[in-house]
Amino acid sequence: MDQSEENVEFPSCGEYFEAIQSKKKLPLSLQESLTAAFAQIPVSAFPEVPTGRVIEIPGDTSVLEAVRILAEHNIRAAPVLNPEPGAPADWQGRYLGVIDYSAVILWVLENAELASFALSAGSATAAGLGMGAVGAVGVAALGATGPAAVAGLTAAAVGAAVAGGLTAEKGVAKDGLSAADHLGEDFYKILLEQEPFKSTTVRSIVESYRWSPFVPITLNSSMLTVLLLLSKYRLRNVPVIDLDKPVIKNFITQTGVVKGLQQCKGRDWFDYISALPLSDLGLPFMSIDEVITVNSDDLILEAFKCMKDNKIGGVPVVEGPKRKLVGSVSIRDIRFLLLRPDLFSNFRQLTVIEFMKTLGSTLPDSGNNCLVRPPPTCAPDTSLGSVIDSIASRITHRIYVVDDDLEVVGVVTLRDVISCFIHEPPGYCDSLASAMEKVEDKGTVENS
Repeated sequence: MDQSEENVEFPSCGEYFEAIQSKKKLPLSLQESLTAAFAQIPVSAFPEVPTGRVIEIPGDTSVLEAVRILAEHNIRAAPVLNPEPGAPADWQGRYLGVIDYSAVILWVLENAELASFALSAGSATAAGLGMGAVGAVGVAALGATGPAAVAGLTAAAVGAAVAGGLTAEKGVAKDGLSAADHLGEDFYKILLEQEPFKSTTVRSIVESYRWSPFVPITLNSSMLTVLLLLSKYRLRNVPVIDLDKPVIKNFITQTGVVKGLQQCKGRDWFDYISALPLSDLGLPFMSIDEVITVNSDDLILEAFKCMKDNKIGGVPVVEGPKRKLVGSVSIRDIRFLLLRPDLFSNFRQLTVIEFMKTLGSTLPDSGNNCLVRPPPTCAPDTSLGSVIDSIASRITHRIYVVDDDLEVVGVVTLRDVISCFIHEPPGYCDSLASAMEKVEDKGTVENS
C-alpha cells in the first residue's frame, strides 16, 4: 500500500480553496458574477431529495440495521434522531448528528481490536479482569458459562490486560487491522452476533465518532453558502431545516449539487467553464506522488484502514510498479462486509482483488468478467464537462486521472468540481470559518 507508513497531510480548508482559486484560468468578472448569482438563490429553490422525504434513523437503531437502511435507500449518510422521550423540541434537541459509512468503519476497526482481545485471552483471571468487565463477548470467547446479559467489554478492560502484559504475551493485535486478521472467521460472529457489539446503537457511534459534522442551514440561506460548505469546508452533506418546524426539510449532498450543475448545460457560464481542460482549473489538485492507492493484493481491511487514517472516501486499486489501475474501493463498500458475511467467511486472507471478484460474481450489474465495474477514468487533458458527465452518470464521488498506460496520476473529486464554479467573497463566511476550524481541530471533518 502506497504511503501506508504515515498519513498524508491534507491542506487545511483555506489552503486547499486558495490553491484551487489561484490556479483557475477564469475571468475575474465571470467568477464574481457567478458567485453573486449563487448568493441570490435561496436554498429553498434546490430540488428535494428524490423520494421527497429525508431518510432519518432513530438513535436507538442498531449499527447493522442502520447499514441496512443506508444500503436499501442507496444513500451514504442520514440524520440521526434523538430517541429520548421529552427531548427538546428544537432541531438541536431533535437531532444527534449524522451517521455515515465513515463512522461505521471507525466502529468496526475499533471493535475488531476489542473482540480480538476477548478471543485471545486465556482466562478472565489471567487477564486480570472480572467477568462483569469482560462481558458477553469475553464470556463466549473464554468458554465461561452464565447469562449473556452482563456488562460489555470496555476499553478500560483491554487497558488493564495490556498493563498486565497479556497483549505482549498472547500476541494480541494492537490495532483494528491486525486484530481482525487475528479473529479470522470469528470476526462476524463476534461483531454481529455477540454482545456488546450486537446491541451497539447509532447514537453511541455518532457521539463517539463525530466524523461528519452536523451543520444545518435554513431554507432562506443562499446556495453560495451550501456550495462553500460542500467544497471549501469539506462537508459531504448539508441538512436544511425549517426553524418554524424543527425537522429536516432537505439533505443537500455533493452528488446532488454536481448533478444539478450538469443540468445547466446550454447556459453560457456553464458551457464556458465546462469546456475548459482540467489543467486550466487547477486540477487534479494533488500531484502524482500525493495520490493514495492500495495494491490489489493488500487485505481489504487495510484498504478501509487507509481510508480511515487519511480521512478519504475512496482509494484506487493498482497493480505493479507502474500503478496500473484495476479497480477502486470506497467507504461505502463496508456495507458488503456487514450485510453479506456469507460471501466473506475467509476474512483472515481476504485481499482487495478477492473482495472485488466476489462482489463482481454476485452483483447482477457487474458484467461477466467476475469483477466490479471499473472505476471512471479520464485523461489529464479531459474537459471539466466530460468529468461532470462521467461522475454524475456513475453516481460516484471521484474520477481517476490516468495516463496512456492506465497509471494513476491524479484524482478529481466532487469537492474539486464544485470549487471550480465559485469563489468566496471577502468576509462572506468569517463566522462559519471560525466554527469549522473548531470542528477541524477535533479531526472530524472528512476530505472528500
